[in-house]
Amino acid sequence: MKCLRISFVSLLLSLAVTSFGQSSVTTPVKVASPDGKIVFSFSDAPMTGAAGAKKSGIHYSVELSGKKLVDESGLGIKLSNVPAIGPAMHRVDVHTGQHDETYTIPVGKTSSVRDHYNSVVVDLADAAGHKMSIEVRAYDDGVAFRYLLHQQGGTTTVRVENELTEVNYPKDATLYPLVLPGYQSSYEDDYQQRLVSGIHRDWLIALPLLAEVPGSGWVAVTEADIENYSGMYLRKGEGRFGLKADLSPRVDQKGIAVETNAPMTTPWRVLMIGDEPGRLVESNIVLNLNPPSKIADTSWIKAGKSAWDWWSGEAAPGVSFKPGMNTATMKHYIDFASASGFPYMLIDAGWALANRKNAQDYAAVADITKIDPQIDMPELLKYAKEKNVRIWLWSHWSSVDKYMVQAFPLFERWGVAGVKIDFMDRDDQQMTAWYRHVAELAAQHHLMVDYHGAFKPDGLRRTWPNVVTREGVMGKEYLKWSGRTTPTHNATLPFTRMLAGPLDYTPGAFGNATRAEFEARNDMPMAPNTRAHELALYVVLESPLMMVSDYPEHYAGQHDFEFIKQVPVTWDEIRVVAGQPMENITVARRSGKDWYVGSITNWDARTVKVPLSFLGEGKYTAEIYADAADADTMATHTAFNKQSVSRGTVLDVKMAPGGGNAIWIHPE
Repeated sequence: MKCLRISFVSLLLSLAVTSFGQSSVTTPVKVASPDGKIVFSFSDAPMTGAAGAKKSGIHYSVELSGKKLVDESGLGIKLSNVPAIGPAMHRVDVHTGQHDETYTIPVGKTSSVRDHYNSVVVDLADAAGHKMSIEVRAYDDGVAFRYLLHQQGGTTTVRVENELTEVNYPKDATLYPLVLPGYQSSYEDDYQQRLVSGIHRDWLIALPLLAEVPGSGWVAVTEADIENYSGMYLRKGEGRFGLKADLSPRVDQKGIAVETNAPMTTPWRVLMIGDEPGRLVESNIVLNLNPPSKIADTSWIKAGKSAWDWWSGEAAPGVSFKPGMNTATMKHYIDFASASGFPYMLIDAGWALANRKNAQDYAAVADITKIDPQIDMPELLKYAKEKNVRIWLWSHWSSVDKYMVQAFPLFERWGVAGVKIDFMDRDDQQMTAWYRHVAELAAQHHLMVDYHGAFKPDGLRRTWPNVVTREGVMGKEYLKWSGRTTPTHNATLPFTRMLAGPLDYTPGAFGNATRAEFEARNDMPMAPNTRAHELALYVVLESPLMMVSDYPEHYAGQHDFEFIKQVPVTWDEIRVVAGQPMENITVARRSGKDWYVGSITNWDARTVKVPLSFLGEGKYTAEIYADAADADTMATHTAFNKQSVSRGTVLDVKMAPGGGNAIWIHPE
């Protein structure tokens, strides 16, 4: 590992940071990215308000390659029973620094990550004696800032009502919002395309929020390192093209989002930035803004694909047993995982002892230290071990909350690989703290974690890399009762939800159907996209735990299944070749010397050119799974061929409506 650390210094950073003392308050404090293209400016001079009049207040702006990407936007924190911290403040000191480090992670979009930034800390004060600092980091792929609130007078207790953080665009930017019904949400809904001027004042907008500022570039707002704080959302702001922060309230105190002790540090407010949207998909900035791993030995954290008993709706035609939550069915899926070379089998709801009204009564608090009589867990664990398969177990979060101190050591003794924890549907201060508590306890017992019914990732997986994936997305499960996870939705997710981190979307549907033929059904569900599109999702989407969701018989005798068996789920390198949200995307990922390329399109048929310039020297073989000529009417049909390629090759990838293309490229 190469590591270079330079602590904060008070000297001026040549060409990267310029700062000025209190006597020159009209001159902004600026910090630039290492490549100089992104510039964050902080000012405590009067700024232009929504009505055009000048008003006091600390604020920031951001430029990309000399063009304004974020206009003057306010900063500050609203505390309970005291005036807002920020608007009346002036700078009293400025500290600059830089950092350059490369570290490794056990699973992710890249195996090593460079954490390279220039930084500035601006110390602030007001006439009432309130003190606050703002820390800023500028990377080549974005900027981030956070508030450091010092002790105010003689009290140490801090009660935060909200933040005064704004994001004002210089013009009517195009946004891709996920609008949620409230703070207690699973983040499962459709993304929209809206101009910022068309955002309604009552909308609660989830993060990440992608925006295209015409003529300037792309910027996505999200957050990182949520510790002892609540989750952040955005709402319509006071400015014509502006948004403002809104914090998830505590469940036990009306009007309060955060209660803690000073000094207090907020999560990072992150602006992911690029001249093309694909650059944001490649970024590791959210990961970089979290503390290093607290797990010394991460060798037990293993990425892999998993068989799964839930999605297919107990379908298992041709078997001699009655499918359901029983030992015979689980053995059937273990056999499938073993024969396919998958390291995992996920046993979903129903294995633990609970007083359920019906099979879908997931909220019934199950005792996860005890087993339902229909499941012979010791036999299953023994059988799975003999088949070289490890078990994941599903649980409602309330069961984990009640029994985890007893259950997690028990799971470790059983040899369980991990827990899928569901239905939290909150990101208030208490719940974000609960996520960290569970991650730590799970790590102590060598358990990986998959959070479902979850808020968006914040980079927690750097500190606790056993948190390998999470949901927080409208995934394939919705096809059991709706047609909402469409090719357009799939082509939007990499540019929106996936910017924050891995997503457990659960691909693998081999019941592919055209748009006209699709119907939602619980048993043996369909997917309204082509087979090649489905294969490409294993490359386009990121998740170190990747479901293979359909029932085993659906894959039998299908050559297309060879790609799913072959494709990795953790990577050394990523390149986004091309794409636009809601339209299409082509992603190339490297594992060792092999490359995998996935292309998907929305409901529009299209041909995209895929230059293979990311390849190394020499000749390669490309094994291509493409939409067949009749895939527009027969969605399960693919065309397979091999061809010799090199870094000078440009492939013409032709996709049917709702189609795709999946390629494995390996050295000859």
